[in-house]
Amino acid sequence: MNISVVIPLYNEEESINELVAWIAKVMYDNNYTYEIVIVDDGSTDNSWNEIVKLTEEYGSVRALRFRRNYGKSAALFCGFREAEGDVVFTLDADLQDSPDEIPAMYRMITVDNFDLVSGWKKKRHDPITKTIPSKFYNWVARKTTGINLHDMNCGLKAYRRDVVKSIEVYGEMHRYIPVLAKQAGFDKIGEKVVAHQARKYGVTKFGIERFINGFLDLMSILFMTKFGKKPMHLFGTIGVFIFFVGFVAAVVVGALKLVALSRGISAPLVTSSPYFYLSLTCMILGTQLFLTGFLGELVSRSSNDRNNYQIKETID
Repeated sequence: MNISVVIPLYNEEESINELVAWIAKVMYDNNYTYEIVIVDDGSTDNSWNEIVKLTEEYGSVRALRFRRNYGKSAALFCGFREAEGDVVFTLDADLQDSPDEIPAMYRMITVDNFDLVSGWKKKRHDPITKTIPSKFYNWVARKTTGINLHDMNCGLKAYRRDVVKSIEVYGEMHRYIPVLAKQAGFDKIGEKVVAHQARKYGVTKFGIERFINGFLDLMSILFMTKFGKKPMHLFGTIGVFIFFVGFVAAVVVGALKLVALSRGISAPLVTSSPYFYLSLTCMILGTQLFLTGFLGELVSRSSNDRNNYQIKETID
């Protein structure tokens, strides 16, 4: 099978029929063998009834339904698990992603040998309250991850099948799938400018909290990427440094007291100096951070996937 199209969906009863018909037309015009995997993320409207009709009308449509709303990452994880095509596409169900982009992105995977191709909505039909924060987060993500994508959270993406079978999308990490892919060893990541459609039906399902969550998720994935299997390298290093600073400060405070006494000068108690308490606080914090890294190492070493490495190929 050439293509699997994974569509996470939540309360999009007005758009799903039009989207599936559009995808089917593109596939027919390009003579692709394909499947469409729709994941209903606990919709509360009539979406599931519309999906059932589509599975009956199109033999290429499969679907699964969550009992409640788990979020886009969970929907993508389950959709990736079900996908069987050589190239896997993701599209949002709101008709803002154009299926007409599929053939060009498919060629970038199969001919140009990209592992992942992300869409770039260069011209967006969104309010400024959404576009400005999005540009900021994408800039931060580029600088911190080294992945040069202008629109990391674009719903329209194409993946080599190995990529989606090798990554675990959880929490809210759907925003940073390219980072997960790079972490798994798939570093040939490309980008294509794609058309962005104005929302035709309904309203967006994401509020202002997406920006806060986006920043926290970025911090989480950066930590897991760099220090997930070696937490002592972070906490231990910081802890030792802070402890050393506190210890040196305590020695200096004590030495000044001894120098004053050796010269017969009346000196105040060491405990009356604010620097003594600052140095003591640094030593306590340093010790706690070091122990945090040590405990993190114990947890990491006992993890079931501590030796779960991505092997590209073998020769016997």
